[in-house]
Amino acid sequence: MRTPTTSQLRTAIEVLKNLEERVDNHATNVVIQLPDTRCGDDYAARIESQTIEQIARIKTLMAQLESWRDELRQQNRQCVSQRV
Repeated sequence: MRTPTTSQLRTAIEVLKNLEERVDNHATNVVIQLPDTRCGDDYAARIESQTIEQIARIKTLMAQLESWRDELRQQNRQCVSQRV
């Protein structure tokens, strides 16, 4: 398997940012539509908890990809500086 380019990593990071936004918006829309009852409140709390967990996983993955991208950039800079 080939190492991705920094451009490919940047694209993956953007996709994850969009996913994060979509997950958050979806959860918000679902909670808004819930009835104002004890059961609705319980379900809203569960949705909020799951959304927080999902977004935390997405942010962790984004951070890993950003770190990998930064490492590749640094390697590319070193290669260029060694050639000059």
